[in-house]
Amino acid sequence: MPGRGLLLDPFPGSGPHGGAERPVRRGRIVDPESCGRLLGWIADAALGPDRSDSVIVLSHPVLAGAEHRTAARALLAGLGTTRVLVLSSARAAAAYAGPRETGPLLVVDMGAELTEVTLLVGGLVADARQAESGLDDLDGLDPATLPTVLGRTVLDMITSMWRHDRHGAIRGALRKGPVLAGGGALRSDVTEHIARCLGTPVRLADDPSTTVVRGAGQILSSVLRRRPTPPERSGHPR
Repeated sequence: MPGRGLLLDPFPGSGPHGGAERPVRRGRIVDPESCGRLLGWIADAALGPDRSDSVIVLSHPVLAGAEHRTAARALLAGLGTTRVLVLSSARAAAAYAGPRETGPLLVVDMGAELTEVTLLVGGLVADARQAESGLDDLDGLDPATLPTVLGRTVLDMITSMWRHDRHGAIRGALRKGPVLAGGGALRSDVTEHIARCLGTPVRLADDPSTTVVRGAGQILSSVLRRRPTPPERSGHPR
């Protein structure tokens, strides 16, 4: 948090990964108690005690199941906000780093614990693949082989999507170049390997590791600009 650095829960709960310092693993909430405390502290600092005019954006992995989305919504509902916007991480990444023109778009998110490839058509998820592995799982590899291993994971998912694509959307998305996000996209050897194997340029945001967060922020700003302020309130939506 700005001015406060990294927030950690000193009293982690007893979920399936009890004692872990991160309450979210592989894109799933594994320690709801700790996650709720962290969200509460963030909301106290960012929004203050009166949250009746606030809006929160919830970004989740593309293939997060209904159970995990429901758990996240329940935690956010406890913060007392007026509205929660829910969107996939791929849509958020596309909002920040994608091209402005319409048409199919491929988003590759290479995170610490998940790797996802998503095909967006008209801004909606048309197809997606997920590997429950990421950079943290490759820590022990020889740095020279990491681009090949991570690239193979991505290319296998794109190939699988290509085989099931009956309308040429994958081909059109590759012509424009996929959006690369996540910590894996910070490594030039990884991005160059993927671009070389696909035979197409790739799109990178200024800071790929924060692409999803920045895209969610852009969507939130757009919603707040369009949202009318009730006449009886003098404050501004947050």
